[in-house]
Amino acid sequence: MGPLNPIHFTPEQTAVMRQSFAAGTPCKHLIIDGFLTDETANLLHGHFPPMSALKVRRKSLNENKAEDYKFDEWHPAFSEVRNAIRSESFAAWISTVTGIDGLLTPDNPLGSGVHQGADGSYVDVHIDVNYDPESNLWRRVNLLVYLNRNWKDEYGGHLEIWDKFMKRAEKRIAPAHNRAVLFLTDENSPHGYQTIQVPEGETRKSFYAYFFTPIQDGFRYSDSRFIARPDDSAWRKAATSIKESVKINFKRLLKVLGVKSLDFQDKNKY
Repeated sequence: MGPLNPIHFTPEQTAVMRQSFAAGTPCKHLIIDGFLTDETANLLHGHFPPMSALKVRRKSLNENKAEDYKFDEWHPAFSEVRNAIRSESFAAWISTVTGIDGLLTPDNPLGSGVHQGADGSYVDVHIDVNYDPESNLWRRVNLLVYLNRNWKDEYGGHLEIWDKFMKRAEKRIAPAHNRAVLFLTDENSPHGYQTIQVPEGETRKSFYAYFFTPIQDGFRYSDSRFIARPDDSAWRKAATSIKESVKINFKRLLKVLGVKSLDFQDKNKY
């Protein structure tokens, strides 16, 4: 498995993880500490691209973070991890753990990359889009690998997984160094993180990989959308609802017109 920690991929441990994933609530999920080898995790942390180098900026009412996927511009360890995660052996392992056959990671921005947030970063609770129009693939599973050495609980930034009725955050997962979180991408997995408070020079870092299958029976298109928390102000709830409604309807119109690429914040495309 190269840069991936081999202790997780024995038949015995794989069976344990399969059971844990299936039992996860409020959606099927799995937490894997020590996902990468220590050497690899420390290399990624030490050579993580600075915020200024990430070209895709997500800044709106509902999010404040940066991301990118220019692996050829970063330390070779990032490409090594991406290649390991895109390998046939890892795809077979993740299919075994999740029970979803035929999982794969495309070689495009929806396949893998990095996220980063400085002081004040947040991503409101949301449902992820479940379709890649460029590859015509069904997005099924998210993998996040956190790369935050010496992260303190008071910084915040815990991944929150909410119940589908948005009554409460049933799971809060600290973005600890070398911790991976694997979870389903569907209507039952609203997730996000609240505003972080970190000292100057500290950021919330993660490596992401998304897994897809070909379109098959049971697929129903679901666009990405933000969802207000129960304790949000009335103004914020209304603003989020209106913004998301306008966004989704506008994207539907563009889809009818034949526009496939709907990510207008992606500076790498210009």
